Order: sequence, then structure tokens, then C-alpha cells
Amino acid sequence: MSSYGYIKTGAASLPVAVANPMENAKHILAAAERAAGLQVLVLPELCVSGYTCGDLFGQAALLDSCERALGWLLERTRGNEMVLAVGLPVRALGRLYNCAAALQGGRVLGLVPKQYLPNAREYYEKRWFAPYAGEQTTLTICGQAVPFGRALFRFGDAVTIGIELCEDLWSPAPPSVQLALHGAEVILNLSASDEEVAKHAYRRELIAQQSGRLRCGYLYAGAGPAESTTDLVFSGACAVAENGAVLAESPRFAQEGAAAYACVDVELLRAERRFGCFYEARAGEAPPVVEGGPLPELTARQVDRAYAARPFVPGDPSQRARRCQEILEIQTAGLLKRMKHTRAEKLILGLSGGLDSTLALLVALRACGRMGWGPERVLGITMPGFGTTGHTRRTVDDLAGALGFELREIDIKAACAQHLEAIGHDGNTRDVTYENAQARERTQILMDLANKENALLLGTGDLSELALGWCTYNADHMSMYHLNGGVPKTLVRHLVEFVMEQGVAPAALRRVLDTPISPELLPPDESGQIAQKTEETLGSYDVHDFYLYHFFRFGFAPEKLLFLACRAFAGEHSPERLSQWLEVFLRRFFSQQFKRSCLPDGPKVGSVSLSPRGDWRMPSDADAAVWLAEN
Repeated sequence: MSSYGYIKTGAASLPVAVANPMENAKHILAAAERAAGLQVLVLPELCVSGYTCGDLFGQAALLDSCERALGWLLERTRGNEMVLAVGLPVRALGRLYNCAAALQGGRVLGLVPKQYLPNAREYYEKRWFAPYAGEQTTLTICGQAVPFGRALFRFGDAVTIGIELCEDLWSPAPPSVQLALHGAEVILNLSASDEEVAKHAYRRELIAQQSGRLRCGYLYAGAGPAESTTDLVFSGACAVAENGAVLAESPRFAQEGAAAYACVDVELLRAERRFGCFYEARAGEAPPVVEGGPLPELTARQVDRAYAARPFVPGDPSQRARRCQEILEIQTAGLLKRMKHTRAEKLILGLSGGLDSTLALLVALRACGRMGWGPERVLGITMPGFGTTGHTRRTVDDLAGALGFELREIDIKAACAQHLEAIGHDGNTRDVTYENAQARERTQILMDLANKENALLLGTGDLSELALGWCTYNADHMSMYHLNGGVPKTLVRHLVEFVMEQGVAPAALRRVLDTPISPELLPPDESGQIAQKTEETLGSYDVHDFYLYHFFRFGFAPEKLLFLACRAFAGEHSPERLSQWLEVFLRRFFSQQFKRSCLPDGPKVGSVSLSPRGDWRMPSDADAAVWLAEN
């Protein structure tokens, strides 16, 4: 496969000399030369002849010239491993077809005819062309025996390509559907779609949706403004889409042509297709497979994809606000159902003054409001221990004052000291026993109070902590409803901030947002500030969430995870640091599965979930050696 599973692709429009194939062949060659370094390039429908030739398509002189121009082009691309798709009229089976020719290294790999011919309003294609009706044959063109008909073009293990033409995409049953279901990972569309007011936005959405529906790369090349403008204007709209997103677009109305280039991640597409019921709609026999030659080599330096450093967090503020609102609604709806089912009279949770417990508190208050309850039905318990600072303690008081819930303080220091003494711990060694004794004491108090108050105990730990096992087994790991278990750490902050921006407890929530992430299980430093900062031990949660997203969603190997992270965090973290944190992520993810295997119930809110009853089933004893060896 190409470098890290990518292929470098492009779609281009051209300056066209209508009905002058040899001149157009020169433009095609120039476009191919400008695209040096690409592995696949698609050009517009009937670009060899020009789309707007009208009744000239009935002239033998034009058709003969198209074949000569194709031969000239083949001779000059001999030795070029790039796959080039061009459009031309082709005589076959006693009829004329609007075809795409797939070219590579001076060879015509195949001729694919257009299936759906528009023949209303401004279009009259059936006047000149026959629609493809399933014929499969072999033609001789430019002295080569060439397959004619629907086909899959396979290029080793790099990619399998399918081709459709313009109206094929707009039809109720595009050929690309069955092409993809039978293995095409990238679809090429040679098009000549004229421009009308508002048409471009619809066409762009159509391209993006088809790439998403088929989990494919979709390359669309539209005829440009150099076509005849007797009645129509063409814009040369070109786009490269992948899995529902448009990666690149060309400027429209460029007189000399324009192009859109982008690397398509074939490995990602294959991963997406492995899940769900993608292949279940496959129908009929698979199209014949045409074997192409090796594609040009693609180096890592040539991979021009950029990746968001925070894939769980939309970069656009308005989209991020909608995401936050949706997550809060999901969490609230899940909690409401559990409250009604258990007939709980209160909600209870431990409050540390940190982000996770604050988010759970905000959702609890929303749920109580939906139930018609007042905030006093939420019981917040703050349990100062050996590491609690005055800052976080005051933050909890501020939250209670601003939000009106019931707050109780239960100091656990004496109970923990007694417990440590009972088990023979000196009480001074700052080891995992010292830390976990506090976490388990807090959970014991919360569970017992939940029983006493007929309350539902809410878990506060988040998805990122579950992935890394950053929770104490049978302590903060356990609850009666794991409210935040589907929310990654990078989103928790934005959810709290979203609520604050709506005018809810702004001063108190600002204190929460400004507090370093810490379990506060070790004593404060000499100045009374938080001494135990989680990211100093684990590494950046931004980076760990990045690894979690791509590891879970696409099953990428460590080598690719690190490659993507180096792109996403360039200038922010060094490759060496990213590599260290990747090893931390992998070691902890594998070693801590036993904690995820017995999680309490909780709502899934996004595409990544580690519930053992839902998205992630993994043996607790799985060996990480394969993954660590690849890092």
C-alpha cells in the first residue's frame, strides 16, 4: 500500500477547444504534467472532444480525430504510472457511447460508458449517445484490445477504483453504489454539469454525501467555462471528497482550468467499511476486475493531509455549541430515564471542584429541572482528604452558593489515617495505597449515603480516564450511573464553558475551568497549591484523546497514529514527546482493560465508547506487545 495508506489524487478542469480533439489532447497532457506526483487524476466528461459538440458527435471526422488524439496522448504518457481518466465519445456495438477511458503508462485500462443519459430541459444526450445497459465486451482502440463496460480497476493493494459519469451520480441508483459494494474505494466522476443559481451548493452536498454513504473517496471533475456558451455556462467545479467531507475544491469559472488535489486515506475507508452492514446491500455479479500497474511512489512528505489536534471538539464555535447542547441533552435524557426507573428521590455525587464532577453536577441539575424538582434534590458531598487544597474547597462552596444544591462536607483524613494504620501502612509513604485509600473511602461514603437518602449515585469520571485507567478500581471507577463515561476530557472543558456562557454560575465555573487537572490525593506544595497534576504524569490529555479517537475509530497502527499526531501537533509537541505519550497510551490502554470490563451503566454520547456492553469488547489479559513493537 502507498505511504501510510494514502493515495494522492486530483480532479481538474481544462481549457477546451470545442470539436478540436488534438488541441484538447495537448491540454490534457499539460494538466497531467502539472499534476506530477499525483497517483490518480480525473478530467471532465468528453474532455477529448468537448462536451458541447452537439450534432457534430454524428460526424465520423470528429470521432476519428478523438481516437487519434487518444493515441497521441497514450504515446506521450507511456512510462507514466499515474492513472488518468479522460472522457471521449466511443463507437461500440454499432452505437455511440459517452465514455470514460482509464489510462496508465500508455495503456487504455478500460472504457466505461455512461449509464444514465439526461434528456430533458437543456440536455439532449440521447440524441447522440446510447445508454449503457450492461454490455461487456472488448474493443480495439488505438491498436489495443480494451475492456468495455462497467469495471473495477485494481492497483495492487493500494486502491481499487470505480468510474461513473455526471448524471450517473444524480440518478436514484448511481452505479457507484454497486461499484463500492463490490470493492471500489475511490470513485471517479467525469462530469459536465452546467451552472444554475444554487446548483453548486446542491452538487457539492451530493458529492460529499455520496462519499459518506459509500465510505469512499470521490473525485469529481466538471467541464469548464471554455465549453461552448451558446446556451449554457460551465464552471469547472472540481472536488475531492472522502467519507462525507470535501477535502479540496477548485475555484470555479477559471478560464484556463483549475484543479483540486488531496490525499485520500484508503486505510481509513477500509476501516470504516468493516463496521456495520456496509456490504449487505451488494447485488448482482461483481464487475470484472482490471489489473493496473503499480502507482507512482508516494512518500510521507508528499502526504498533504492536515488533521485537527482535537478531533472530539469542533473547531467552528457555532458547531461546537451545537455539539455541546446535543451532548447535554443526551446525558440529561439518559439520567432522567434512570431516575424514573429507580424511583430515586435524590441525586448524589462527590464534588472535588474539578471539571468532571462539575459537569456531572450541571447535568444533574438539568435533570432535576426536567423532573420538576428544585436544586435541593441534588446532594453534593465534598470530602477533604490529604491532598485537598483551599482553592478547590472554596470552589465547591462557590458552586453551591451559585446553584442552590445541598452541600455537605465529610472530612476523610481521620478515617483514612485509621485505615492505613490498620493495614500496617506508615501513613507517610506517598504510594498508590496512600492515594487509593482516599478514593475508596470517598466511594464508600457516597454509596452508603445514597442508600440512606434513597439517592442515585452519579459517577463523574470521563472517557479519557477510562481509556487510560486513570481511576481507582472500586472507587471513583464505580457508581450507580456513570454519567460522564462517554465524554472525553477535551470535551468536558467545553461543556462546562458552554453552560457558563449561558450565564450559569459564571464566577464559580470560571474557577473550575482555571483549576489544573488533579486527583488531589497527594498533599499540596509548600505554598498550598495543587502539587499533583495529572498531565505531568500521563502526558497531555489533548494528545491522548487524539490517539484514542484514531485508535478506536479506525484501528490505525501505532506507526500511523504517531504520523498523524506529528502532523496535528507540529510546533506544539516534539515527535519524541509524542512518541513517549503514545507508548504511555498503549501500555495503559491494554493494562487497564479490567477496569472497563465492569463499568456501571452510562450513556453513549459520541462515536467513541468503551462500554463493555456496547462498542468495546476486549479481553483484560490482551498483550500489547504487537502495538508497542510498532511504536
